[in-house]
Amino acid sequence: MKISPRRRVTTLVASTAVATLVLSGVGSSAAQASPKPHHTKAARVAKPGGTITMAEQPGAAPNYIFPLTPSTNFATSNLSFFQTLMYRPLYWFGVGQKPEINYTLSVGKKPVYSNNDKTVTVSLNNYKWSDGEQVSAQDVIFWMNLVKANKAKWAAYVPGAFPDNIVSYKALGPTTVQFQLNQSYNPTWFTYNELSQITPLPLAWDKTSLQAPSPSASTPVSSLPDQTSAGAVAVYNFLNTQAGILSTYATSPIWSIVDGPYRLQSFTTQGKAVFIPNKSYTGPVKSKIAKFIELPFTSESTEFNVLRAGKTINYGYIPYTDLAQKGFVASQGYKMDPWTTFGFNYFVENFNNPVDGAIFKQLYFRQAFQRLVDQQAWIKHFAQGLAVPTYGPVPIAPKNNFASAYEKKNPYPYSVSLAAKILKQHGWTIKAGGASFCAKPGSGANECGAGITKGEKINIALQYVSGVTLVEQEMQALKSAASNIGINVQLSKASFNQVISNAAPCSSGSSTCTWQMENWGAGWVYAPDYLPTGGEIYSSTAGSNFGSYNSAEANALINATHTSPNTIKALTNYENYITKQLPVVFTPNAYFQLSEVSSNVRGITGNQNPYANLTPEYWSVK
Repeated sequence: MKISPRRRVTTLVASTAVATLVLSGVGSSAAQASPKPHHTKAARVAKPGGTITMAEQPGAAPNYIFPLTPSTNFATSNLSFFQTLMYRPLYWFGVGQKPEINYTLSVGKKPVYSNNDKTVTVSLNNYKWSDGEQVSAQDVIFWMNLVKANKAKWAAYVPGAFPDNIVSYKALGPTTVQFQLNQSYNPTWFTYNELSQITPLPLAWDKTSLQAPSPSASTPVSSLPDQTSAGAVAVYNFLNTQAGILSTYATSPIWSIVDGPYRLQSFTTQGKAVFIPNKSYTGPVKSKIAKFIELPFTSESTEFNVLRAGKTINYGYIPYTDLAQKGFVASQGYKMDPWTTFGFNYFVENFNNPVDGAIFKQLYFRQAFQRLVDQQAWIKHFAQGLAVPTYGPVPIAPKNNFASAYEKKNPYPYSVSLAAKILKQHGWTIKAGGASFCAKPGSGANECGAGITKGEKINIALQYVSGVTLVEQEMQALKSAASNIGINVQLSKASFNQVISNAAPCSSGSSTCTWQMENWGAGWVYAPDYLPTGGEIYSSTAGSNFGSYNSAEANALINATHTSPNTIKALTNYENYITKQLPVVFTPNAYFQLSEVSSNVRGITGNQNPYANLTPEYWSVK
C-alpha cells in the first residue's frame, strides 16, 4: 500500500473458492484476461511524440527512488507514480479498471506450483536493463537477499509472512528462479500477496560504494556482496543512503539503470519529475509519448488555478470544493473521469503514546470516537456525493465479494448523544463544550480503564494533511462534534510526506513516540498485497501498523485468511472483528481523485488503474 495519498495490505484465496472471487480476478480466468483494446500491437511501432504533464497530489511529491521502501516513504507517490515507471515489479496488477493480475505487463510469467504447493517456480519474460544486461533470476535473488537481511527496515514486512515463509530460493537457469516455502499456501494468495512484493534489482547495484565496480552477469556469484547477510546489509545501507540524495536521482549511475518504459531526464528536490522513454525497454509496449512530466503542488487550489488556465496540465484533478466550476473546466478542453481505487480510508491513533495511549486502547473510547464521524453528512456536504463510506477494512466499492454484511451495515453510525452515553457508562463526567474527565479510574466495566488516572481529560493532538480542503472540512467537523462531549481535539496540519513520516510505529518508551493521531488524507490501496486481508496493517508487528495496534485474536484471524480452505469464511471472520474493534478511525473514502484529462490525450479516460498504478506508455497525444 500503498499509503496513498493512498496505501497497502494482505490475503488468501482457496482454490475451492475460485468461482466466488471472479469479480476481483482472484484465481479466475478473468485474472489472466487480455488487456483493454487500447493495448494493441499497433502501439508498439508508433513513434513517441508529444508531452503529457500530470499534476501530483498536493504535498505528495516523490521523495524515495529505491524500490525496497521504508514505511516513512511507503506511498503511492513513490511507488506507483514513480518507482514502477523505471523499475518493474515481478507481477503487475490492474487490467484497465479491473482489479486483476496483468500477466501481459508482468516481468514474471505465470508461476508454477508443485510439491503440494510448497514449491514455486517462476520464469521471466524477456526484459532487459538499460545497461544491456538481461533481467535474470539472479536479479530476483538479489532482491530476496536484500529483503532477508534488511526486512525490519522494509514497510511491507510482516513477521512470519514474506520473506520469512520462504525457506530457500535458487536460480534454475538464467531466467528461472525457484522458491521453497515453509508450508503449503494457496497459490492465488501467494502470487497476489507474496510474489507480488518482489521487484528484480539490477546486479549493477550490488555494491557498497559508488567507486566500487558494478557487477554483471559475468561476475562470479560468490563474489557478489549480497551473498552474505553482512554484505546485503552493507549494500542496502549504500542504496538507502543514495536514495536520500534527491538531487542526484536523474544523474546517478545507480538509478539510471532501469528496466521499465521510462527513465528520469531530470528531477528537482521539490518533486518535479521529467521522464523520457527508456530506449532499451523490451516490455510489450513502447512509449507513445516523448516525455512524461509530474508536477508538484503544495495545495489543491494551486493545482486548480493552473488547471483552469488550460495550458500546462494534461492530466490533473478538480478539487471537491471547486466542482461548481467543472463546466468551465470542460470548456477548457478537459473531461472529468473519477478515479476509483480498491482501497479504504482511515486515520490512525497511537496506542503507544505515553499520554493518550491508555485511552486509545479502550475499545469503548474507540467506539465512542467513531460515532463522532458523520460519514453520510461528510459525503453529502464536503465530497459532493462523490465518495463511499468506510465501515471496515474491506472496500465497499468498487463492488466485490469480500465486503461482509456486517461491515456494510455500519455498526457505529453517527450519534453524539450515544458517544456521550458510552463515555458516561465507563466512568467519565461529560462537560459539553468544556473538558470531560475521568471520575472513576480503574479497570471495572463501569470505570475508565487501565492506565487512565482520576481527573484525566481527553486532549487529542490530531495532525492532518495540508492543502486538501475536503480533509480540512472533515477535521473541523470532527473537532466540533468532539467538543460537544468535552473532547478537546487540537488540530494542526503538515504536508503529506511529513504526516506519514510522523505516523511511524514506535515503542511506548521512545522519545519520538509523542504523536497522537495522524491523518494523511486518504487511506490504503491494496498493493503490493492485492487481496484485502490485514497482515500489513493490523498484524501486531507489521511494518505499516502505524498505530501499534496489538491483538492476538486479530493476528490469529489474519493468519487464518492465509491458510484456511474456506477463504470467504476466514476473510469474513477477520473483517468483522476489525470492523468491531476499530484499530483505526474509519472515514469516508472519496475517489482517489476527480481526474481531469485533456481532450487531446488518449488512453487515460476509462482506464485508470484500480491500484493507482500508472502506465503512460499506453497514453498518446493527439
